[in-house]
Amino acid sequence: MESSPSVFTTILTCKCPKCRKGAMFPKGNFAHPTKFHQMNKSCEVCGQSFEPEPGFYFGAMFVSYGLNTALFITAWVALSVIMPDYSLSTLLILLGLTVLLSLPLIFRLSRSIWIAIFVPYRAEFAKSQAKPSDSR
Repeated sequence: MESSPSVFTTILTCKCPKCRKGAMFPKGNFAHPTKFHQMNKSCEVCGQSFEPEPGFYFGAMFVSYGLNTALFITAWVALSVIMPDYSLSTLLILLGLTVLLSLPLIFRLSRSIWIAIFVPYRAEFAKSQAKPSDSR
């Protein structure tokens, strides 16, 4: 019997919250500066729409705000430990680089968390829609 991934694993890997198998984002776009935000329209395994209604991900901005705040505090504490007598410009440069480098990750995680809050896991979709093995 195949066990399903945990909610935490599903969120971190940006998988469909309903079946925990289909990808929310197309492969190969994570590091592309103009394509990292593109999402699949629906899950290729269970058919769950990844935009259940217009403006659905507006709330993901609040999740993103929380993740960025945690990231900023972590960067600030790390800078304080590594370089106790830093300047304001050093802190701002560090935070600016942190934002730019983590933007694709934070964007995807916040959307994955937001949809996972509202779409429950359904084991029957994961089992009934499992792809049969290719027998040639």
